[in-house]
Amino acid sequence: MAASKPVEPQSGSGLPRWQLALLVGAPIVLGVGAIYLWNRSRTKEKQGRRDGERKTPEGSASPVQGQTEQDGPANRADREQDMSPLDRAQAAKNKGNKYFKASKYEQAIQCYTEAISLCPKEQKGDLSTFYQNRAAAYEQQLKWEEVVEDCSRAVEMNPRYVKALFRRAKAQERLDKKKECLEDVTAVCILEAFQNQQSMLLADKVLKQLGKEKAKEKYKNREPLMPSPQFIKSYFSSFTDDIISQPLQKGEKNDEDKDKEGEAAEVTESSGYLKAKQYMEEENYDKIVSECSKEVESRGKHMAEALLLRATFYLLIGNAAAAQPDLDQVINMETANVKLRANALIKRGSMYMQQQLPQLSTQDFNMAAEIDTQNADVYHHRGQLKILLDQVEEAVGDFDECICLRPDSALAQAQKCFGLYRQAYTGSNPSQVQTAMDGFEDVIRRFPKCAEGYALYAQALTDQQQFGKADEMYDKCIELEPDNATTYVHKGLLQLQWKQDLDMGLELISKAIEIDNKCDFAYETMGTIEVQRGNLDKAIDMFNKAINLAKSEMEMAHLYSLCDAAYAQTEVAKKYGLKPPTL
Repeated sequence: MAASKPVEPQSGSGLPRWQLALLVGAPIVLGVGAIYLWNRSRTKEKQGRRDGERKTPEGSASPVQGQTEQDGPANRADREQDMSPLDRAQAAKNKGNKYFKASKYEQAIQCYTEAISLCPKEQKGDLSTFYQNRAAAYEQQLKWEEVVEDCSRAVEMNPRYVKALFRRAKAQERLDKKKECLEDVTAVCILEAFQNQQSMLLADKVLKQLGKEKAKEKYKNREPLMPSPQFIKSYFSSFTDDIISQPLQKGEKNDEDKDKEGEAAEVTESSGYLKAKQYMEEENYDKIVSECSKEVESRGKHMAEALLLRATFYLLIGNAAAAQPDLDQVINMETANVKLRANALIKRGSMYMQQQLPQLSTQDFNMAAEIDTQNADVYHHRGQLKILLDQVEEAVGDFDECICLRPDSALAQAQKCFGLYRQAYTGSNPSQVQTAMDGFEDVIRRFPKCAEGYALYAQALTDQQQFGKADEMYDKCIELEPDNATTYVHKGLLQLQWKQDLDMGLELISKAIEIDNKCDFAYETMGTIEVQRGNLDKAIDMFNKAINLAKSEMEMAHLYSLCDAAYAQTEVAKKYGLKPPTL
């Protein structure tokens, strides 16, 4: 699939990547490993207590000290006269707890209100409990404004009151106050050391919602941005049957240019498409769309090729809305070369996948396979799609088909090994894992110039904790492709996981940005590390730079989640003095 980054397995923990901008204190790992280490030393009793739904009010439902159920009315009246205001408040609370457990919430609220009125104002700990208990009763009545009000009073008196903060967070979510909800739930996550799944799930949910909302608005109004030349060349290199990415052929050159052996063709005829092809060879990418438009508007003989090339560059600059009509036109152009139509289907299918429309994506890839059964690109890119959809067995079948058609396809060979490795790794099958690792060794032996083979092998080696050998594989990648910024980022992350070498990790990621200042992955990773170092303002700056470079709305939404998670921490630090541990 025409993806912007190498396909990577999902986190083994099943936790979302935004937590890299919240969770700290655990080793940073490469994208292929778990991003958070659960504290498995907790007892089952502890886990059940922490993960359980927080619905009950706080405090015992039993009488206050000295009281028994056998006391008669007269004795109780005498005793109440001798009780302190605090004891009477506690008695009212305990009565409220009994009503709460009996689902008599209105009576419970009356009792908690009585407890609040009886409690001495200097008893802030008790008062905060009474307000929190009344909030719990309001919650059962779905009175969200009252829940927020009472929890706020509880938090004023006890700023680190987890129950009140979490209950307020849930109510804020119901009131569609996502920013306020996120700040509260972030405080809860930090106070609980990220040990409660319920609060982490709420944070994840709100961050995703905020990310999608912000990305939708930002992406709609963003300025188109051409990726780096290295990225563009890497993108086109993932196709072998792509007519538009091939060099100018002799038949496309004029007579004078045909005599200039070894020199780039200089096109003098009026064909906008041929001029665009020349600009491609010169890496003058900014002029390609306008030249293709000239060909399309004149309805020249290369109109289909011009539509496809223009659509491809629209996709590269992140303008899917402009790309789709061009792709649709090529796909429906029955007189066009079948390889052009298949390539358009691959690219539209990849676009649908970025838009999280896997069914439409699958349909396009299947149609491409039907109209051009001998096109290796179809099977190669569909295999990548299947990997993303966790259909690994089918992915391996597609890679095999690609290899059958093009036995020299090193990329398909490497990605087949990766698919087999992932299948074995997730299935906890050590013998199959070793078979896959042996397969990687065979690929790099047979295709020593394939940087992707070394990169995918390095990811698998990192999973297997073979850090030294993974580092060697990344060195091979850099030797083959010294201008590939992504490899430097992965190598930097490896140093952090392997040696906890923060300085080396940052140096390598800074090198990636130096090589390609449009590498969003480098800025994202740098931001994540700065969060872990406690440099939240710098982290937010890095995430914002990555947001401006995002190549799809989905990527942008993810980056906004990271940025919002970091920003929420800055607000929590100001309000409550809460900061998670740093590296």
